[in-house]
Parts: sequence; structure tokens; C-alpha cells
Amino acid sequence: MKTTEAGKTAPSGGPPDSAVEAALACLGPSGRLSVVMPAFNLGRSIHRNIHRVHAVFAGRIPFEIVPVDDGSADDTAAEIRRAAEDLPDAVRPVYAFANGGKGAALASGFARSCGSHVLLLDADLDLNPDFVWRFFEIMRDERADIVIGSKMHPESKIHYPLKRRIASVVYYGLVKLLVGLPVHDTQTGMKLFRRDALVYAFSRMLAKRFAFDLEILSIARDHGSHIAEAPVELDFGGKAGSLTWTNVKQVMTDTLAIFYRLRVLRYYESIEPHDPPALAPRVSAVVACPGASAVLERCIEALRRQNWPSLEILVLPDAPTGRDWGPGVREIPTGKVRPAEKRNLGIREASGELVAFVDDDAAPQPGWLQHAVPYFTDATIAAVGGPACTPPSDPFLSQMGGRVYENLFVSGGYRRRYTPTRVCDEDDLPSCNLIVRTAALREIGGFNTRYWPGEDTILCLDIVHNLGKRIVYDPRVVVTHHRRPLFGPHLRQVGRYARHRGFFARRFPATSRRIAYMLPSLFVLGVVAGLPLAFLHPALRWIYAGVLAVYAALTFLSSASPRRPHVWLVTWAGVVATHFAYGIGFLRGLLARDMVGDVRPFDHHSDPAATP
Repeated sequence: MKTTEAGKTAPSGGPPDSAVEAALACLGPSGRLSVVMPAFNLGRSIHRNIHRVHAVFAGRIPFEIVPVDDGSADDTAAEIRRAAEDLPDAVRPVYAFANGGKGAALASGFARSCGSHVLLLDADLDLNPDFVWRFFEIMRDERADIVIGSKMHPESKIHYPLKRRIASVVYYGLVKLLVGLPVHDTQTGMKLFRRDALVYAFSRMLAKRFAFDLEILSIARDHGSHIAEAPVELDFGGKAGSLTWTNVKQVMTDTLAIFYRLRVLRYYESIEPHDPPALAPRVSAVVACPGASAVLERCIEALRRQNWPSLEILVLPDAPTGRDWGPGVREIPTGKVRPAEKRNLGIREASGELVAFVDDDAAPQPGWLQHAVPYFTDATIAAVGGPACTPPSDPFLSQMGGRVYENLFVSGGYRRRYTPTRVCDEDDLPSCNLIVRTAALREIGGFNTRYWPGEDTILCLDIVHNLGKRIVYDPRVVVTHHRRPLFGPHLRQVGRYARHRGFFARRFPATSRRIAYMLPSLFVLGVVAGLPLAFLHPALRWIYAGVLAVYAALTFLSSASPRRPHVWLVTWAGVVATHFAYGIGFLRGLLARDMVGDVRPFDHHSDPAATP
């Protein structure tokens, strides 16, 4: 046996004393290493691999192992549990409810960890964990904040297919060009971080799967973290087939998205720093609904997956559903009333410091509350919301409806309501995804029950202009929201919302009398008025035709989907039809004497796949 400088007993045959000394120098007198190991369907090897990692560090440095079962379909969770029983002082397991991708698994493991330094290590151990000692030497010698394993490092020992080598070189060139990241290999699953660098990056990342590694490194470097590369030993085995066209396409899409967020939106630097509250506040999730349905069940399940320590779910159907929703869910029948009246009842019944409004045909995504709640440590902020994205499970025409809403020429700057953009202050967010201080809701008297839809517009107006508080939009506070399918149901919904926006332009001009809402009506008036004028003179005819041609070209290009021409054409038709439906609806509302709300209290189907 050998004894380290810090008095730790080290097994013989381990790393040299100099390497252990480097690790102890990096960790400092009170530091600890957290080894986060994401695992998916590794039931055959995860127990053995956890023991192997334990053997690398045992008796040498303070450490903990945080294995994360990412919703495996085999016995991975049971094997992790067995390893935790074997090594209770060292293993702190995390079990995800469903497969959320490597990024989401690492984020969950990091949240569970407590080390001053964090090693992100793929749990299959294709990478030899003994090489981490070299990582510590490089971190100390280069004073690096992050050390990443690189297959291209001259000291690396790799057995790697030629196809993968070529792909790595090409991807390195792309990353260098778009992101300016000066590292040769972002994807190797062995990375050592100082905790503060990882805290900053994890709090801002959006990617959950293929581009997680690139995003987290891009965020950290953009913030000033120094990144160094270290050698690895890799035996890739027979996994060359995992380099599929689908994977390549996804990686490219995610990489371009990171470039857009980093260089164009400047999204990462827009995140406001807010520390989580010392004691997690109680949250009351209010779900207004007509009755029991498949989408409501999915909504409740998504709320349960938030794993928030103090959460109550208030379900408000028209009549008793006869369902046993389980612990933490309270059903409050309301009678056949509008959503605003249901939500006001939910506010009165809420026991939480925060009320989280979500539609029953929406589903909060992982991290919904974790990203939203820290904002409320700022007393000037009364509400937080985020995008309501189209779920990938929606039928084709519903997907197309969502694609239309996301179109730049349909929603303009307000497309952030349908797709993540960047953090900003808002004064009008929809109640399908809105978290509000209970005290603020009670101070303004809840929702205005006279109008539907549009009651959320008035609520936000009261918060910002009457209370003088802020509403923050954060793209990480995400729900998925089922769409009405093109064309009929979608256009009826658009027309209904437009009528209320037109009426609100007169009644509540502070947030509704805006040029963006008026442009479709101006376009419709131009098309209608310009047609007879075009016959008065040839020059007017050419001007009229030219304007329409430019409009057609811009909307056509904005709908682009080159590999799926049917998607391109349907989206284009939906964009044009939406402009006319909204333009006409806005004018109707603008000219209306009153707008008391539609007869039907809800605007969705109990099942998104149902025939409208």
C-alpha cells in the first residue's frame, strides 16, 4: 500500500503519486470529485462499471459517484440500486422517469451532486476512467476550468473506425467555423469541470441530446472559461453503425441551432442570474378543463414528473370525473363556466405561494419549475412564462398548424410564444404556460371573466401596468401544447383570437394597439382595395402584381422545408390563409361594439387525434 500526501491510503498498482497530488491540488483542502455517469439500457454492465470507477478513486481522493438511469427499458435501475447498496457511502443514484437524452440525464445527475469538481463520464466505460488522473495534471498545469477528453490528442490510445475519424475531423472544422470553439473533439464522453463553470453552463443549456456537449462547452467558453484537452483510451468496439444519416442530420440541426443562439440571438448571455430560493416554495398547478381526457392524463403525469418538493395539482372540470387521480391531485368541479372563472376558483383554493397555470392539453417539460422558480427571489418579478411548443406526437395537420404559428411572417417577434428564443421582459403571455405569485393574483382580483379568449392579456396588463411588476419570458420554461389542425379548426381559432385582439386594440390599447397586430388587416385591405385600382391604369396593375409577387416569394421562402415539399406547400398555404383569417378577424373586432366572449368555453379537443 502507498500513502498520499493528504494521508489517504492508496491501493498499490494505482496512479503515480504525482498524479494523485495533482488531483488533490485541484480539489483543495475541502474539495470533492463528483463522477456523473448517465446510463441507458446498461443493465448487463452498469453494476460492474460503477465498482470499477469506485476502484479508481477509492482511498486516493474524496469522491462520490452519481449514476443516472435515463429511463432505461431493462434492469439498469435495479443494477444501479444494487451498486448503491454495495457502496452506500459513495454512490448517490438518480432515476429519471423517462428517457430524456444524455444532456437531461447529466443535468439531473449534476443537480444531485455536491462536488467542487465534476467528471462527466459515459457509463458504458468505452473510455478508460484511469486516464482521469492525466486530466487533473492538465487542469493544474494549464490552470484550466474544463478539461475534455480528445480522441485527437497525440497521447490518446484509440481503436476507432475510419468512418468515425473522418466524421470527427469534418465536425471539428464545422464547429471551428460556426462557434469558434478551439478544441478538436467536443463529443468524447469524459469531461472534467470546475463546478462553477458547469453551474453557469447548465443553467443556460437547451440541448438535451446530440449537441449537448457542444452547447455546454460553447456556453462556458463564451463566459470566459479556459478549456484544455487531455488524452483518452478508447475501445469503440463494434459501434460504428451508430453513425447514421438520421444522427448526422440531428447533430447538424442542433449545431446550427447553437450557432444561432450563441452568435445571432445572444441567448446565453441574456439569462438573468437568480439563485434558487433557500426553501422551495409551494406551487399550486391549476388545470382548467371540460372533463377527463387523454390529454388531461398526460398533463397531470407531466406535472408529477417535475419532482418539485411541494406541489399540489388542482384539476377543475365541469362535473365530477369519477377518477382517482392519486396523491397530490385535488379535483374541484366548477359547473359549465369559462376557463377564467375556473382559474379564479383555482386561485382561491390554492395553498401555494405560486400558482402555475397550464392548459389540460399542454404538458410541462422537465425543468419547467426548476427554471421558473428562481426568478421569484426577485421581488420585482410577479410572473414567469415561456414557449408552448407543438408536441412531436401531434398528427400531421396539427404539426402544420404549429409550423404556421412559428413562422416569422405570421408571428413576427411574438413567435417566441411558440418556439424558444431568448430571455426578455414581456407584458402579454398566454395562460397555457404562466406561473404567477399568488399574492399578486389576489391583489388584482384574478382573471377578468368578461372576456374569452383574451383574459390572460388583461391579467398580464394588470400585473405590468397596474401593479408595476415584471413578467419574464424564459425559453427554458417550456410546455408542449396540442395544435388545432389546418385548415378549418386552425383558421377558426385564429379568427376568434383576432376578433378579440381587434376589440382589445380599442379597449386595452397599452398592449394590443400595436402595428404587428394590425399588419394582416392592412394587407387584406390592400389586396381588396388594390384589385379595382389595378384596372384603372397599367402602372397600378404592375405595382399591384409586383407587391403580391414579393409577398408570395417571402412567405414561400419562410415556409421552406426542402426535403419535404408537401410540408413546404401546406405550410405556405397555411401562412397565407392565416394572414387573411387574422386580418379579417381583427377588423371585425376593431369595429365591434362589444365582445362578451364566445359561447364555447374551451378551444381544443379532448384528444388531439380526434376528428375536428
